[in-house]
Amino acid sequence: MIGAAPSGIDPLTQASVTIAWVIALNKPFYPLYVWYLVGDGVTASLGSLIAAPIFLAIPFIARRSSLAARLALPLVGTLDTLFETKLFGPDSGTELFFAACMLLVAVSFRAGERWWQRSAAVFVFVIFVFSRNWMGMPLYAWSSDDLQILLNLNAFAVASLTTFIALRYAGIVHATEPDAEDRR
Repeated sequence: MIGAAPSGIDPLTQASVTIAWVIALNKPFYPLYVWYLVGDGVTASLGSLIAAPIFLAIPFIARRSSLAARLALPLVGTLDTLFETKLFGPDSGTELFFAACMLLVAVSFRAGERWWQRSAAVFVFVIFVFSRNWMGMPLYAWSSDDLQILLNLNAFAVASLTTFIALRYAGIVHATEPDAEDRR
C-alpha cells in the first residue's frame, strides 16, 4: 500500500504518516481545481505545491523519530497554511486550514508529551494571529468572484480533511501513564 508505515511504527505515528501522505498526494490537484473552478490564477496556484515534498518527508522522519514526525505534521501544515494565505489572501478561506492543524495538535500527542503539544498549539495560534493581522496583500490579485469560489473550495477541503483526520485517529489509544514530570 502506498504510504504504508513500516510495521515498527506505533499506531499514533502511523496515523500521522497517513495524513501526511493524503495531504501530499492531494497537493497536485489543487491547481487543477483552481483551473477548473476559477480559470484564472492557475500559475499562482502552483505555489501551493511547494510544501508537498516536506509532507512527503514526514513518513521518512517517522522511521527515525515518532515524536518528530507527529510534531512535524501540524507545524508543516501551519507554515503551509501561512504561505497559502499569503498567496491567496485571507478572503480565500485558506486560514480555515489552521483548524485542521490545531486538530492535529489535539490528537497527535501522548499524555507524556503535553509540553510539546502545548507548544505546538501556541505555535499554530500565534501563526494564525500573525496571518490575520500582519500578512499584507496577497501575492496574486484575485477578483471577488474568484475569492468566493476559493472560499467554497477551501471550506469543503477543510471539512473533508478534518473529517478524515477524525476518522483516521478514531480509536487510537494514547498512552496515559504520566511521565516523571507529571507525577510531581
